Amino acid sequence: MKRIMLLGILSVALFACNSGGSGDSTKVATDTTAAANGVKSPAAYDSTIGVGKFTHVELGANLDATLATGGEVIYGAKCAACHKLTDEKLVGPGWKGVTTTRKPEWIMNFITNTEEMLNKDPNAKVLLQVCLVRMPNQNLSDNEARQILEFMRKNDGVK
Repeated sequence: MKRIMLLGILSVALFACNSGGSGDSTKVATDTTAAANGVKSPAAYDSTIGVGKFTHVELGANLDATLATGGEVIYGAKCAACHKLTDEKLVGPGWKGVTTTRKPEWIMNFITNTEEMLNKDPNAKVLLQVCLVRMPNQNLSDNEARQILEFMRKNDGVK
C-alpha cells in the first residue's frame, strides 16, 4: 500500500513539473507581462539612474542660468542645513563633484523619490551607511528638482 501511495505521489509531482512545458516559458510570460505593464524586472534595474520616473534627463552643454538661480534659492531654503557645496560631509554628503559621479537621472530620482531610493538603490544605501541619517522628503516638484540639478552643475563648474 505504501509503495502504491509513493508511486502516486511521484507521478503527480512529475506530471505537475512537466505539465507547463519548460520552466523558461513561464518566466518569459511573466517578464513580458511585467514589461507590458511598465514594470521593470529585477534584472533590468539600472542602478546608474536609480528608482523613479526619470529615465532620461536632457542637459544642455551650457548651464541654464535661470534654472541654476532657482536651484540656489531652493538650496538655501531646503538643502544648506544638511549639505555643503564642498565635498565635505555635513549631515548629508557634500555636493562638490556630484554631477560628475552621478547621472542626472539618478540625482533627479533621489531628489524626488528619496524614500524608495534609500530602500532599493544600492548606491543610495551606501550613502545612507556613510551618513547614518535618512534624507527627509522635501516634497519638491520635478521642476524644483531640475533647478537643483542645474545649481549642482554650476557648483561643479559647468558654464
